Amino acid sequence: QAQLVQSGGGLVQAGGSLRLSCTASGKSFSPRSDAWYRQVPGKQRELVAQIVYVGNPDYTTYADSVKGRFTISRDTDWSTVYLQMDSLKPEDTAVYYCKRATMNSGEYWGQGTQVTVSS
Repeated sequence: QAQLVQSGGGLVQAGGSLRLSCTASGKSFSPRSDAWYRQVPGKQRELVAQIVYVGNPDYTTYADSVKGRFTISRDTDWSTVYLQMDSLKPEDTAVYYCKRATMNSGEYWGQGTQVTVSS
């Protein structure tokens, strides 16, 4: 069974850094794009960063709120996608989810991981 397994996250002080990982397992994926979302209670899930595999180099986009602080990247075999988060702010506190869109197998979501930034 195909799945995405997240790791990383936790508690960090404002100004600190964390790295989230999202590893695909269980089947052979043909990824079209990967993305990181975040959600706080009572609000809609927000797109944070996306990497689209349309050529060389990959095409990346970021929410304005994280631009210049977060970086999305991947392993050379597309097995793991990362979100490097620097200069973290309390407003970055949320549950973070990874999502993979595939060429012909639909979309998959990770289980979510809590990121808490203390002031």
